[in-house]
Amino acid sequence: MMINLPNFLALTRVFMAPLMFWFLVDRESSLFADIHVSWLDYFAALIFVLASATDFFDGYIARQWNQKTKLGAILDPLADKMLTLAAFLGLMLIGRANPWAIYLILTREFFITGLRVMAVGEGRDIAASMTGKVKTVMQMIAIGFLMMDWPFATTLLWFAVFITLYSGYEYIIGYTKKG
Repeated sequence: MMINLPNFLALTRVFMAPLMFWFLVDRESSLFADIHVSWLDYFAALIFVLASATDFFDGYIARQWNQKTKLGAILDPLADKMLTLAAFLGLMLIGRANPWAIYLILTREFFITGLRVMAVGEGRDIAASMTGKVKTVMQMIAIGFLMMDWPFATTLLWFAVFITLYSGYEYIIGYTKKG
């Protein structure tokens, strides 16, 4: 099977996630001995921004070029979860993200992923809502601010938590109404 461009971009995101995580958490590595810690933040943030851009482009190209595949339907959300999981856990491990905020976000992500898998097993589709798309953007903005240790990063993280939980609520309502 040949991999199309959207799937290649999603696969690239899969490999970028652990690389970004490495820059965030392996700060004591002898490999980084001569590099100031702020540069590790910059590298992690650059990888995150590039990976986030692939998230936009793989979906856009798949829709515009009619290249949606079953592999892409699995690979894209997996790559998204790997990227956000790596970012949030890395940020929590270096003390920039509140563990409760990360717990709430990740719990919602796992729960809704399970709900979507269950719905697919029942032959139902729970499409991403506008709130779900806003949730993703808010999480990405919060992650960027936290990586750069910028002002208002914690406020943005808690706003992302609120939107994340609300979009999870919308998924649950959507699932129960279609049942």
